[in-house]
Amino acid sequence: MKTLKFSHGSAEDIRKGIKTTTWRFNDTKNISVNDELELIDKIRHDDPSTWTVIGTARVEKVIEKRLRDIDADDMRGHKIFNSQEEMLQSYRKFGGQQVDLDSPVKIVHFKLTTNDGVAHNVVADTPNLTEVKLFTDGGSRGNPGPSASGFVIVGMDGKVVVTKGVYLGITTNNQAEYQALKLGLEEALRMQVQQVHVFMDSLLVVNQMLGSFKVSNRDLWPVHGEIIELCKRFKHVSFTHVPRELNKLADRAVNEALDDAAKRQG
Repeated sequence: MKTLKFSHGSAEDIRKGIKTTTWRFNDTKNISVNDELELIDKIRHDDPSTWTVIGTARVEKVIEKRLRDIDADDMRGHKIFNSQEEMLQSYRKFGGQQVDLDSPVKIVHFKLTTNDGVAHNVVADTPNLTEVKLFTDGGSRGNPGPSASGFVIVGMDGKVVVTKGVYLGITTNNQAEYQALKLGLEEALRMQVQQVHVFMDSLLVVNQMLGSFKVSNRDLWPVHGEIIELCKRFKHVSFTHVPRELNKLADRAVNEALDDAAKRQG
């Protein structure tokens, strides 16, 4: 796996889904389509002990141009320059004084996934929300079989903030449902949300979280316990069962993660 390092500001934009490309002036790594990349956040560039892994990414497309031929589409997610000379001086800081307007640039388009295979797509910049709705779903093609979890975080105004799909490997439908809930709560905690209203189409998991049903499957005990502890870190968490037709966004995230995994594997 090839490694790319980013400034902390760029890393934050990658996490938010704003930055999905990187420019390479001296591509010693020979990056090409379908390469798997490990992305590093240089939180403090002069202190490697602070560097952390953002996640992994798949290279979707690579375009090579001369610097002078860069156009508006190529600049998406990048600083906008007032002139080519200003752009040249800026990129000489990264590529060295040998960079000129005829220097070749590789524009690498990538799709972020976490270390666990999480397809990451932040639909909007995550605002400072204290209360959200969390829709989660899990599915297994085979039960047990290839499985994935999905969750969607929605503001109280109905605006979708974050959606993620996670490929889990071979497991059961109930494990996938629980993992979806766990991942969604972890994301809400990262966002510093205080109140979470959970909506799931798994009546079993909802009733188990409410204490109406016992968790009889011992394989579910660890993740159930982890979720109980996560819930304690919020001011309030509620659980509501909804029919599948009201949980379509989370279901879509599940199926996209499964489809992506199937393409990678075969």
